[in-house]
Amino acid sequence: MERVVITGMGTVNPLGLTVEASWKSAIHGVSGVGPITLFDPAALNVHFAAEVKGFEPDRYMDPKEARRRDRFEQLGAAAAKEAVASSGLEVTEANSGRIGVLVSSAIGGLKSLQDAVLTNYTEGPRRVSPFLIPMLMPNGAAGMIAIDYQIKGPCFSVASACSSGADGIGTALLMLKAGMIDAALAGAAEMTICPVGVAAFDRIGAMSRRNDDYSMTPQPFDKNRDGLVMGEGAAVLVLETESHAKRRGANILAELAGYGATSDAYHVTAPHENGTGGAAAIRMALDSAKATVDDLGYINAHGTATQLNDQSETRAVKAAFGEKAYQIPISSTKSMTGHMMGATGALEAIFCVQAVRQGILPPTIHYETPDPECDLDYIPNEAREKKIDLALSNAFGFGGHNAVLAIRKYS
Repeated sequence: MERVVITGMGTVNPLGLTVEASWKSAIHGVSGVGPITLFDPAALNVHFAAEVKGFEPDRYMDPKEARRRDRFEQLGAAAAKEAVASSGLEVTEANSGRIGVLVSSAIGGLKSLQDAVLTNYTEGPRRVSPFLIPMLMPNGAAGMIAIDYQIKGPCFSVASACSSGADGIGTALLMLKAGMIDAALAGAAEMTICPVGVAAFDRIGAMSRRNDDYSMTPQPFDKNRDGLVMGEGAAVLVLETESHAKRRGANILAELAGYGATSDAYHVTAPHENGTGGAAAIRMALDSAKATVDDLGYINAHGTATQLNDQSETRAVKAAFGEKAYQIPISSTKSMTGHMMGATGALEAIFCVQAVRQGILPPTIHYETPDPECDLDYIPNEAREKKIDLALSNAFGFGGHNAVLAIRKYS
């Protein structure tokens, strides 16, 4: 069966507007968290988030088109533009049906929906935008990217909460291996930093409320962690079969070697306390990559900084690897990017590509006080130089969704 390789990457996120800028910030431990500026949060319990800074949609698309797109779709288009340009992939009439677009979103255009509901009640239904449906539907980013590049192969969005981006990439991997397509744009886009989004996640007790001093927030795996910080952004990878990439002389960045997906079937928001579902997905990803724990050099953790998630994920890694779990470097880059919901898994896959290419493992910043329940090697506060051949990216979502990607150094 054909190998699947990564030939292009693009992102806009709280650490930067390109892959290079984002990676530089990540390995230097830069925090993307700051005060909410997208709206006035005074009436809410949470006043800070990880926003994309300096994003100007008109740099990536026609201004008229930008006004017809929700912000998550704008972010997705920007990430796709960098990914396609960096890959050198050309879409033609002859090959467009053999290329897919699997750009996911957990929630879709939440802000557009929120604003439309308010407009409907304050100004009447005739004032609701005729573009509302394409602005709010979770597959909106995928559909608009397909239109932008005239890609006519499979085009859809996977919705599996915080696992959406990883599941979209994993689904593309399976389609490529099955011979359904030769190439794909895969990833995710998300923007939930709006009053209803912040209020909703706060109401379920998932968010940190350190409004007076969030300089050390979030704190994944730290004993004093008190919840996630909401983020926004998008990340897209160009995936190809190895033979297709070689035929066109593409620069191959890494191999997408494996994918595992399971369900806890336990609770609508909480992960199973013992981490068995996550462990099963980890083992599945390694098995599909034809690898063992001895090949593994790094795990980019889901690491949301909620009490239960970090405990459960630690137990999942231990359940998968036993005593060898203590020898594997692990970090949560959400300590810097915040939680970009469905898009985070796609960005973290990019960070894994960079780690295997450059031999640098990004840190978990804000780590101060060890937690006896979270006692693995979380690469505290400073990046670590280490040559590795294989990395895993964990993405565990509300509803018990577990997705794990295996990324291998290409040779």
